[in-house]
Amino acid sequence: MTHYEDLAPKFRESLLAKMRQESPFWDLLGLELADVKKGWAKVRLPFAGKLVHPLGIAHGGAIFSAADSAVAMALIGLVDRDETFTTVEMKINFLKPFDAGEIMAEARIVHKGARTALGDVEVRNGDGTLIAKGLATYMILKKDEFIPIPSLE
Repeated sequence: MTHYEDLAPKFRESLLAKMRQESPFWDLLGLELADVKKGWAKVRLPFAGKLVHPLGIAHGGAIFSAADSAVAMALIGLVDRDETFTTVEMKINFLKPFDAGEIMAEARIVHKGARTALGDVEVRNGDGTLIAKGLATYMILKKDEFIPIPSLE
């Protein structure tokens, strides 16, 4: 079992609060940052009616979002303060439906280079059954290289 280093306590608490209070997309879906360390994170997603498609199970996009978010949170403690990152590619296999309870996406960074990072993520239900398995590639950029898209509001 790999040991993951704790984030600085103030940074960890700030990150937990920020994701609870300042992430409209996470709020929309109901995502919660359960735990985070350098190179590892868990994101929880409780089942809700707003996540389902006409067959009554959670849309794959909701599961994908939990998985992608977990990898991002695992990576955040490994980049420098003058860096940011963005998902450039992600593959996910959906193995079982998500139709009750909650899922937990647990991510590990398996490689971090100067410009890219690779994250592995498993999504399990409350019984520990594997629901989905993913692999994500992130691009790491200096913040001054990152050009945000202007708000449409």
